Amino acid sequence: MVRVLGRVTSINVRKVLWALDEIGEPYLREDWGLPGRDPKVPEFLALNPNGQVPVLIEDDGSVLWESNGLLVYLAQTRGALLPEDRRALGLALQWLGWQASELNPSWGYVVPGLLRRMPGYDDPDKIAEAIGRWTGTMGILERELEKGRPFLAGEVFSVADIAVGLSCHRWFKTPFEKREFLAVREYYERLRGREAGARWMPEDYG
Repeated sequence: MVRVLGRVTSINVRKVLWALDEIGEPYLREDWGLPGRDPKVPEFLALNPNGQVPVLIEDDGSVLWESNGLLVYLAQTRGALLPEDRRALGLALQWLGWQASELNPSWGYVVPGLLRRMPGYDDPDKIAEAIGRWTGTMGILERELEKGRPFLAGEVFSVADIAVGLSCHRWFKTPFEKREFLAVREYYERLRGREAGARWMPEDYG
């Protein structure tokens, strides 16, 4: 049985768990990641030299890491969660890459400061600047979703929706006054209507 190493409060771990649930593949999860089990120890670094979760270990012992890469790997090896149409496939991969390169970095100061309450992330000017940047990035997503497609690649739910959906969950769960993005809200609720979506975008953490 495939093993997933990582804590469920990690958005990147939840990407992999959501994908496995959508595929219907059983797995074992081992709790790794601060504040519980430090991934910087030699045992974990031998699996992922970056000391970050998630790590996926296949039945044959092969080890892979990096959450969005794992989403594509699972989709390709399990024959699910990526569209067959080439243009739709391109859209799915486009938005998956955008989540990592544009959307994810935009919350880099806000989430530690307002959601995690971490020391050192309490500068009000930096928080305001970061909120503006995050809001602008979410505005890009809003304009895309206003085109009326149910999912980012079109009619088919894909790994892009897992990554971006979890990012939307983080947006709604981080406490600050937000601009109302109606299309994003409808998209988010659509994803939470899926059994695995509801499981991995819970009310109690973002």
